[in-house]
Amino acid sequence: MIPEQKKVMLRYTTLVLFFALMSVCIIVKAGLIMFAERQYWKDVADRFVKENVAIPPTRGNIISADGKLMASSLPEYKIYMDFKAGGYKKDTMLMNHLQEICEGLHQIFPDKSAQEFRRHILKGRKQKSRNYLLYPKRISYIEYKEVKKLPVFCLGKYQSGFHELSFNQRKKPFGSLAMRTLGDMYPDMAQGAKNGLELAYDSLLKGENGITHRQKVMNKYLNIVDKPAVDGYDIITTIDVNMQDIAEKALVDQLKNLEAQSGVAVVMEVATGEVKANVNMTRASDGNYYEMRNLAISNLMEPGSTFKTASIMVAMEDKYITPDYVVDTGNGIVNMHGSNMKDWNWHHGGYGPLDVTHILEYSSNVGVSTIIDKFYGKDPQKFIDGLRRMDIDTPLHLGIAGEASPRILGPKERSYFARTTLPWMSIGYETMFPPIYILNFYNAIANNGVMVKPKFVKAIARDGDIVEEFETEVVNPKICSDTTLMYIREILKKVVSEGLAKQAGSKQFSVSGKTGTAQISQGKAGYKSGKTKYLVSFCGYFPSENPKYSCIVSIEGPNGYPSGGVQAGSVFSRIAERIYAKHLYKDLAEAKDSTAIFIPDVKNGDLKEAAFILQQLNIASNGSSIPQGKNPVWGKATHTANEAELKKMTTNKKLVPNVKGMGAKDAVYLLESYGLRVKLSGLGKVSAQSIQPGSYIHKGQTISLTLTN
Repeated sequence: MIPEQKKVMLRYTTLVLFFALMSVCIIVKAGLIMFAERQYWKDVADRFVKENVAIPPTRGNIISADGKLMASSLPEYKIYMDFKAGGYKKDTMLMNHLQEICEGLHQIFPDKSAQEFRRHILKGRKQKSRNYLLYPKRISYIEYKEVKKLPVFCLGKYQSGFHELSFNQRKKPFGSLAMRTLGDMYPDMAQGAKNGLELAYDSLLKGENGITHRQKVMNKYLNIVDKPAVDGYDIITTIDVNMQDIAEKALVDQLKNLEAQSGVAVVMEVATGEVKANVNMTRASDGNYYEMRNLAISNLMEPGSTFKTASIMVAMEDKYITPDYVVDTGNGIVNMHGSNMKDWNWHHGGYGPLDVTHILEYSSNVGVSTIIDKFYGKDPQKFIDGLRRMDIDTPLHLGIAGEASPRILGPKERSYFARTTLPWMSIGYETMFPPIYILNFYNAIANNGVMVKPKFVKAIARDGDIVEEFETEVVNPKICSDTTLMYIREILKKVVSEGLAKQAGSKQFSVSGKTGTAQISQGKAGYKSGKTKYLVSFCGYFPSENPKYSCIVSIEGPNGYPSGGVQAGSVFSRIAERIYAKHLYKDLAEAKDSTAIFIPDVKNGDLKEAAFILQQLNIASNGSSIPQGKNPVWGKATHTANEAELKKMTTNKKLVPNVKGMGAKDAVYLLESYGLRVKLSGLGKVSAQSIQPGSYIHKGQTISLTLTN
């Protein structure tokens, strides 16, 4: 026994010494790692951790005034294949399903045949590529999801080798509509916006980057979010998609007809200054028209005759003239300090004596310039001050890149103010205006003299909730006296109804406004170097009595005889009539006889629903007598001169009910609850049923219903 005990003790002692030695080694090694090798192992750990990796936010949407998505950030993908991933098992599956995969890819991307995809994939397999591009173009999210359904590709990344690279791209569901107003992004969205509202509101739209660190665990990186990304705000614009489409089509059709260089059409809501449509078209080398620049806010041009309204208003405000003031325009030519001022019809002998109303109706250059030269020739600055009292040249600061400000240079701003400058300035030369400033001036006339700032954005939203609304800004609470306003509004109405702007009018409603036809300066070469170029325009508002919308149409370089009334006015008319048809209507209350009681025709069916609707519309009925509960109350509806009458009908589940006069929903619900199958034809209310009411029901029997309006 003693020898055996010694052997046990020896083994035990050996084990204790071994574990003690191992413990010492572990402690020593730990010490070495903690102190001697600390920096080495820290560097190794750093290679498996990526700090401060940015998480890009989703850029906010741009939404139209009528709630339609106009610009949004959507993902796009490039798809790749790792032919080494998944090993032999994946490779076997790939070859077994190759034909199916290639045919599926062809269905998703018809521009490549199944054979082309097969050759392409086999080429990548032969190369044993780890990042082989399967399809050269970026694909949409929907296409990506379809590809992910294909055999093999539907497996995980490390099993199938199928992987993707995602990109955030800015998409415009309405294509080029309002493109320059919305603006563009750089191809790499991280570089930001180029122009338009995208640039003006970039700080709100882009959101804030999040921060994450990536740590490698078992050959995989795990994303650990330190700070989540904050998505951008949504911008709700004032643009109405329907109005934009109406204005664009009307303008482009005319530009093509006239083979013009460019054109602008802007529609603004009178009371609020909300820009409902902003079209800016320029002819490209291919002969088609595209939105290349925001001409409405950046194109500085001499406005021509649309400016005459402002000149006449200054003279009216200073009480020099009234609508009855007469100027003898003679034969249409008058010498203005050494230069001939001509009316458009001078070669027909001119107009002779004209009062102020007819001067604007016929857009007489001689008439307007004679008035302004007579009363302000000795003090041009007084005329300039009169214009500035109306804030016609006050910078609007619209906040959109490329915005230009008007230029009216009086004696104080010029080193030399020629005697001919004032007469030509009074008819729209020697001044420079972007189209939207001229529109804003006429909008103030329509708005009872209140000049408001045009606005392109009405609200900022996030997750469907309004964060901030932009109120209407008043630039000038009263651009002129009520007397002047009354005079000029009556004159502008006659310009369209009786003057040169008849083409801008409508048979459906009255229009007010002023034509403009101006020669375009060629710079130092003057106005008549080579072929004379013209800018034709019409600016006005509608309906005249209660203006709702103002609009300017401006066309540069039209072919044919230049005429603001014919060439631009006809576009205005088409825009106005289509907007009027879609957006302006008479209130039902205005059309209704005040002595009449309006009782609608109510369908038969569930009387509880009918009673509820009648109550919500404040229409008199006996709905309070209808019993309440979960189940429908079936019956008929009639009406007297004073109220709607709802009468409950008795039902028997063994007999076919009478569903005549019911809507499709109620009729189908009732008949199917009785065990019948229903077949419908037509629209409206049930006018006939194939099985007569009161017939015995056979479960599963088909009953045909005919519906008519």
